[in-house]
Amino acid sequence: MIDKQTIRDIDIKGKKVLLRTDYNVPISNGQITDDYRIMQSLDTIHYLLSQNCKIIICSHLGRPDGQVNSDLSLFPVAKRLHDLLGKKVEFVPDCIGEQVIKAAEKIEDGQVLLLENLRFHPEEEENDDDFAKQLALLADIFVQDAFGVVHRAHASTVAITRHLPAVAGFLLEKEVDTITQTTHDPKRPLMAIIGGAKIADKLDILKRFIEIADITVVGGAMANTFLAAEGIPIGDSFYDKNDLPLARDIISAAKRESTKRQFVFSLPFDGVVASNNDPTKPTRIVDWSAHAIADIENYPKKPPHQSSHIHANEKILDIGPFSGAFIAGAIQLSNTVIWNGTMGVTETPALQGGIGPYSHGTDLVIQGLTGDMGHKPYTVVGGGDTVGYIESRKLVDHFDLVSTGGGASLELMSGHKLPGVESLRNK
Repeated sequence: MIDKQTIRDIDIKGKKVLLRTDYNVPISNGQITDDYRIMQSLDTIHYLLSQNCKIIICSHLGRPDGQVNSDLSLFPVAKRLHDLLGKKVEFVPDCIGEQVIKAAEKIEDGQVLLLENLRFHPEEEENDDDFAKQLALLADIFVQDAFGVVHRAHASTVAITRHLPAVAGFLLEKEVDTITQTTHDPKRPLMAIIGGAKIADKLDILKRFIEIADITVVGGAMANTFLAAEGIPIGDSFYDKNDLPLARDIISAAKRESTKRQFVFSLPFDGVVASNNDPTKPTRIVDWSAHAIADIENYPKKPPHQSSHIHANEKILDIGPFSGAFIAGAIQLSNTVIWNGTMGVTETPALQGGIGPYSHGTDLVIQGLTGDMGHKPYTVVGGGDTVGYIESRKLVDHFDLVSTGGGASLELMSGHKLPGVESLRNK
């Protein structure tokens, strides 16, 4: 890592290692439906196995609110790890206490033990020092490899580092180094594509990219608030009235920045609208860019399925083809692209295979980023909805980095320090 020690920097041969991973994976009826985060932890585990370490893995799953919840047990993860590693993975139904200590004492060199969900204990999220001490009793060294939680000050991210030598694993190293390098010294032009629902959730990253990017485009439900702030009618679309002042501030900041240098801040020009996101509902394309110019006898003429007005009962559910083409074209002119947030309601399924009716804008972004249009920029993707959509399309390998941590990637891209990284040993 840039300034923190990793498992390469210390002697770990034959040591007992407490490895913090992020196994917060979707589980349905006891079956893991997406093992991307588990797969991303394997490089670190294989390295530790090659050093004959005794590996004790701790993680969390979901939000059990400090209570035992069998639906949020990590036992299915133990079974999946067994399949992926080709060796037995022991499981213990707690993460602290005598039973856990005995299980940790029994494992031998090159063996793996997975502990039960850390968040079954409220002390985990309280960053409780006594809880961390009990975890520390299990091992000689702590390895932090859960990028998805290092923006939180929890017992397994901060307090634990006061009781064991603490270094980074390979996944944490890769994510922190890649995102830091991409935001500090990118190959330009640098483009940021920001989606999502609430401006307040991404205020810092928007401000950051207005400062450092060459072009920043906004899509998704968040764009509705910007459009409303610009006085463009958005019908019954979701937007946040409380975020209107923030939207106006961001637009003003973007305009100021564009007077200092060659910088572009772009909102959608058109959108796909319907009365609701039911895939059976008829859709229309609305081009509201006409609001920005005088409407001279309805020129230019709109096709029958288009107009420049959104009806009061209609919602914007995706960016339109013109906006998608603009973004895809800008991607072709960029050498580095950071993408966080889908462009529409991608969770609405297609009626007969293919992509959903409100996924076409996001699909155009993907085509631009993966080289289908010719030029393939260096791509960093973050955000839970974005990553989930890419995973559902089985396109993860087409991007340079698909982050395992939504909140952590946002914090790091925004220029903030991550408590779970800052607490590790310096080089």
